[in-house]
Order: sequence, then structure tokens, then C-alpha cells
Amino acid sequence: MESLIREGERLDDLQTGGYYLIQDPEQFCFGIDAVLLSSFAKVKKGERALDLGTGTGIIPILLEAKNEGISYAGLEIQEASADMARRSVRYNHLEEKIEITTGDMKEAAKIYGAASFEVVTVNPPYMIGAHGVKNVNDAKYIARHEVCCTLRDVLEQSAKLLKEKGRFYMVHRPFRLPEILKTMCECRIEPKRMRLVHSYIGKEPSMVLIEGLRNGRPRMQVEAPLIVYGEDGQYTEEVLEMYGEMKKFR
Repeated sequence: MESLIREGERLDDLQTGGYYLIQDPEQFCFGIDAVLLSSFAKVKKGERALDLGTGTGIIPILLEAKNEGISYAGLEIQEASADMARRSVRYNHLEEKIEITTGDMKEAAKIYGAASFEVVTVNPPYMIGAHGVKNVNDAKYIARHEVCCTLRDVLEQSAKLLKEKGRFYMVHRPFRLPEILKTMCECRIEPKRMRLVHSYIGKEPSMVLIEGLRNGRPRMQVEAPLIVYGEDGQYTEEVLEMYGEMKKFR
């Protein structure tokens, strides 16, 4: 089993389902946004879920640990990240539940076929154009900036991939909310649920979690804000629960 972990890589305990994730500190590593998205998204018994731009596979693995879906897939354009994701799947003995594919998100509907999933999740690049500091590390730059795909690409492909009334889940940045909601509606993914994430009480939100419904009716629920840190600088109880969620049926 140790041969699955290569020189320079590390094995992180996800503290969920007894699972671990292989990561390379020199590449892009998952953050709290992936954890929050995996808790915000729901995959019901018998449903199939796809994570677009899955990176090292953190979201499919966390979704499998927290839900009763029949299968989970991850699509990643960078082979190095996809390879780590596949090795993590093997390390956790999840080959029968999770499949990782190397491919372009803009070709996702061709790769998997239209209307193939009940659930699509995505933690996309947040930055456009010259927003943010450009990172010379290609893996990190691609993960953070819309180099390989745009928000519209993500939503158009998700609409094609989802079955009728299928659910779309995304974590993004609040400063792009007008564009996000407008583009979702144009792609016929109706915004249904939204939750703003604040680092501390009294601070402006740093993230937004959004659920959409393929061809859903107009009506959106705005949930109470999620606070990440308490006054003591430690994770709030709700966030700690997200990190420690386990399958009730295990």
C-alpha cells in the first residue's frame, strides 16, 4: 500500500469515514472550501454524483463518506492531480464507488453523456483575468484562475450532465454572485439555496455555497450565515461537525 505514496507526497487523515488523501505540498492542496461544499451537497441513496475539476479527489471521497449515493465520479484536466486522486481511491479501497477520469471540463458532457447524473458538484477557479496574484506554479494557477474553463463553461456543462430536476452544488466567491446567479438562470439551473460563509462574525463573507436545480421553479432559500471561527480563533462547533461527519449507516 505504501507504494501508492510517492516521494515528496504526504498522506492526510480526512478524519471522516476512516479515509486518507494523498497530496503533494508543492501542488494545489484542498482547503476548507472543499470540506464545506461536501457538507452542503447532498447525494441521496441510489444517486450518481460527478465532481467537476476534482483535483486530487477530495470532494468525491468526502461525499462518499457522508452520503449513500450509488457512485461518485471526478473529472480533472491535470494528469498529475488525477493520478493522485486515483491512488487515493485505491488507498481507501473505493474503486467500486469512485472513478476518476482525466479530461477537459468543457468536454464533460461528451465524456460522460448527457443527463448522466443526479448531482454535480464543483469548486471552480474563483479568479478571472488579472484578479488575484498570478502563481508561477501551473497547478496552483490553473486551480485558482479561469485558465482552462470559465464559469459559463462550468454551468453549461453541468446543465447538460444533470438529469431533469438534478441538483447542482458550487462554492465560490461572493463578489461574483451577480454573475453566478444570472448565468445559472441562463443555463436553466435555477438557484434554490444559498449560504454565505464568514470567517468571523462581523466580517464580510469570504465564500458562498449555492445549490441549483435543473429546470427548477424560481424560488431561493437563503440560509443563516456559516461562521468558520469563534472569538478564540478556533473552528466553530458547526465547522468541527463538518470535519467529523460520519455515515450514520456505517
